[in-house]
Amino acid sequence: MSTTTTTTAENAAQLRFPPNVQYNASRTYTVKFLSSCFAGAVAGVLGLQNWLGFALFVLATLLTSACLYVKCKARPAKYMAGGWWELVNPGQENIFSFVLVWTLFYGIVHVYD
Repeated sequence: MSTTTTTTAENAAQLRFPPNVQYNASRTYTVKFLSSCFAGAVAGVLGLQNWLGFALFVLATLLTSACLYVKCKARPAKYMAGGWWELVNPGQENIFSFVLVWTLFYGIVHVYD
């Protein structure tokens, strides 16, 4: 039974056109990056500290993933190689971008608190 599942998965992977998959991955990365930077700016302006800021990041990541899931018409495996995991995975560089923007905006807004 696993050989038929593997064969079906391989056949489905062959149906994806590599330049389209690369374009979709690039656009997904850009949307996630902008979402994490915006969430970092919001966390900084609101003055969130510690776990509340990271909770906002998780919430923003899940909201972005849900929007991308709707955009993929509930079939993300059709448009990207990783499927739904590719949508939910925030990526290490996005976490660092979030922290960078968070501390920048926190420092700018709350410098004299």
